[in-house]
Amino acid sequence: MVQTALLQLRARMLLLVFLFALATKPFPGAADAVPAPVLDISGNKLIVGVDYHILPVFRGRGGGLTLSSSRNKTCPLDVVQEQQEVFHGLPLKFIPVEPRKGVRVSTDLNIKFSAATICVQSPVWKLDSYDELTKQWFVTSGGVEGNPGRGTTSNWFKIEKYDDDYKIVFCPTVCSFCKVLCRDIGIYIVDGKRNLALSDVPFKVMFKKAS
Repeated sequence: MVQTALLQLRARMLLLVFLFALATKPFPGAADAVPAPVLDISGNKLIVGVDYHILPVFRGRGGGLTLSSSRNKTCPLDVVQEQQEVFHGLPLKFIPVEPRKGVRVSTDLNIKFSAATICVQSPVWKLDSYDELTKQWFVTSGGVEGNPGRGTTSNWFKIEKYDDDYKIVFCPTVCSFCKVLCRDIGIYIVDGKRNLALSDVPFKVMFKKAS
């Protein structure tokens, strides 16, 4: 009887140790649950609120990003790529949906030019309405900073890893029940201007801290 009781007690203790080990041991992949930080060309983490330039990875295919009148309209200004590689475009900031977590891949964020324009509008990026003439979705300005939800889905973009570099995508998840587009951002030429638009060919980019 005593031996049986001891065996039962030992079995209970082993069970408790096993359950405690399960509770404290991280599951496979748990360490990868937090998305990786986005890095600039110097290997440093992008800092929320600091100015950067978005530059093309491939040389000879234009410069940085700026704002310009396009598609036979003056305002709001569209997001376009500089024609010449030597021009880095306008500086801009990245504002994640949760700023305290930093600028991370696969995470909703606003992209905002640090510049004033002739148009009375916000310099925050947004996806414009469908352009019937070109059959394209263009990236323009006039978006709303912050306030994630159903009414602002067009203002949220993501940075994704693309080979050893990055790409920008439109696939907002700030509204869990909203039906949204999910596409890469690429270049679509309109009247000689290199407009940013939804595309099957991603615009491969890197980030340089503005001086």
